[in-house]
Amino acid sequence: MRIGICSDHTGVEYKSRLISYLLGKGYEVVNFGTDSTDSCDYPDYAHPMAAAIEAGEVDAGIALCGTGNGMALALNHHKGIRAGLAWNQEIARLVKEHNNANVLVMPARFISRRMAVMMVRAWLLADFAGGRHQRRIDKIVQP
Repeated sequence: MRIGICSDHTGVEYKSRLISYLLGKGYEVVNFGTDSTDSCDYPDYAHPMAAAIEAGEVDAGIALCGTGNGMALALNHHKGIRAGLAWNQEIARLVKEHNNANVLVMPARFISRRMAVMMVRAWLLADFAGGRHQRRIDKIVQP
């Protein structure tokens, strides 16, 4: 599985830890930036990763910014993206099981690095439940 990952300046240290974790688990990782703690704009990294997911260049994505909201808003502007914001393991699992999120978004200012790894693990191991959840996703795509 090929996973894209991006962050703004607040998520850089988390992103580095997550890249190491993912590589250690055998995932291929594509880093969409940033790699600096200098202030930057999250859409500059969210949009290229979303486009890569839509094009099939990566299978899924992980995004981090201060609250997670900015990344989620930018990512969800893309038709093929379902970016789910999570702040603990259970929510990370449920954004995959119930919403079939192809991007996990995390709030770097509000979680620990250890929690970020646990959330990514939970999200990756979860499976979409389908059923009534598919009906709801269909209504998101076709209002």
